[in-house]
Amino acid sequence: MSQYNQLYTPQDSAIVFIDHQPQMLFGVANIDRSLLVNNVTLLAKVADEFGVPAVLTAVETESFSGYVWPQLRDVFPDHEIIERSSMNSWDDAGFRKAIEATGRKNILLTGLWTEVCVAWPAVQMVAEGYNVYVVEDCCGATSPAAQDAALSRMVQAGVSRLTTVGALLEWQRDWKNHDHYDALMALLKQYAGAYGLGVEYAYTMVHKAPQSSKVPHKVAKAAAS
Repeated sequence: MSQYNQLYTPQDSAIVFIDHQPQMLFGVANIDRSLLVNNVTLLAKVADEFGVPAVLTAVETESFSGYVWPQLRDVFPDHEIIERSSMNSWDDAGFRKAIEATGRKNILLTGLWTEVCVAWPAVQMVAEGYNVYVVEDCCGATSPAAQDAALSRMVQAGVSRLTTVGALLEWQRDWKNHDHYDALMALLKQYAGAYGLGVEYAYTMVHKAPQSSKVPHKVAKAAAS
């Protein structure tokens, strides 16, 4: 069956974080960089909550790119970060071994920069039989044109495009599944912007849940009036 007629699950997918490093972030020009960090952090935390295997890789850490962002490292403190010299992760034996070790064929890709370090392994992984999903608002390119060109190239090769909220909700799939519901809602309220505020509204105004204890008393009183 074509990958386009299927949905992935936490049990058959893995996620990859490529080169989320300071020097690489400095060159990003297609998306607000604070939003990019926020999206990556949200997706990482949700992946961890659902037990989705994660592969982290970095390029030339000490000679050029700097260490993986602390926001991402803090989510996976015990994960080995695969260090590379190659711009193409798929050229690195350690990276390929880590992907194979997940035992998953549905691979979500995120990384910097989209036009090089995401696009190149994505194209080759499709050729190797993987179903590849690029979470494009967790990727950064050196210009909007570079992002568009990279996405076009990947789609032509058979890659599917996703965004952060769509990607993580595919793991949840059904609201009757409550195993991760509360944790997911808490993460959405913290990181998902307007959607997160909608969740907060539903909790407090529709379901009459108490406001967060962190809300100052005078603010809570004003909101109730």
